Amino acid sequence: MTLSTAPDRYCVMGNPVEHSRSPAIHARFAELTGQRIDYGRHCVPLRGFADAVQRFAALGGRGCNVTVPFKFEAFALASRHSVRATLAGAANTLLFTPEGIDADNTDGAGLVADIERNAGLALAGRALLLVGAGGAAAGVLGSLIAAGPARVLVVNRSADKAHALVRRHAALAREHGVALAAGALGDAHEPFDVVINGTASSLAGDAVPVAADVLRPGTLAVDMMYGPAAQGFLDWARAHGAVPRDGLGMLVEQAAQSFALWRGVRPPAARVLAELRASLAA
Repeated sequence: MTLSTAPDRYCVMGNPVEHSRSPAIHARFAELTGQRIDYGRHCVPLRGFADAVQRFAALGGRGCNVTVPFKFEAFALASRHSVRATLAGAANTLLFTPEGIDADNTDGAGLVADIERNAGLALAGRALLLVGAGGAAAGVLGSLIAAGPARVLVVNRSADKAHALVRRHAALAREHGVALAAGALGDAHEPFDVVINGTASSLAGDAVPVAADVLRPGTLAVDMMYGPAAQGFLDWARAHGAVPRDGLGMLVEQAAQSFALWRGVRPPAARVLAELRASLAA
């Protein structure tokens, strides 16, 4: 008699997390790559992240994705950090090992892959505006710089946070020849080739945090959120002649990177994204 082994357990942790499509995405990745995993959602109390991670690991969990508002806590909890997680100071992917917790940040690579491969826009030589300086923005800035745009402006309600994020990435920007600057939200008043909303404004249902002056016809306007939360930003972008794009492609692409880290297999992200968009449009 052959004894069956239980599938390896993973999850996404956040608050809120009920809307997350990560379980369906990872289940499809597993199906297409022949991997046996069980991936769930865990809505974590705002003051209970470390306990939730340790409990999940103790019960046999192999790793987890981390979403708002715990990415900074995930980084602090880990015993080892990838270069890109260290640069961000935030983590969205944890891997549990006998030696401890490894932290990575796949958000930036996922965003760049979605913009360049799925949206078909090369970032080299472009002018980019990144709105926000929290965990979401911190997770993508390094990868955006590495893609070689001409310049990146980071703006935030608290300009001090934007300046701190830019200082942390200054050496990388010099290495890639990128003009990197920071400011307050009101400092963004000229058009950009790409505008990326990395704030929680969409999730909270707040107004778009920057003026429409940052858009021109054809500007790619990306909200890192997806679903109903992103709709206000997408409608605003479309009304001003920009090309709106939600964060669904980024979600799938960053998930593919997490899956490869956990399983050692690269899943077909473009196929899963196309299937997911088709199912949502049906």
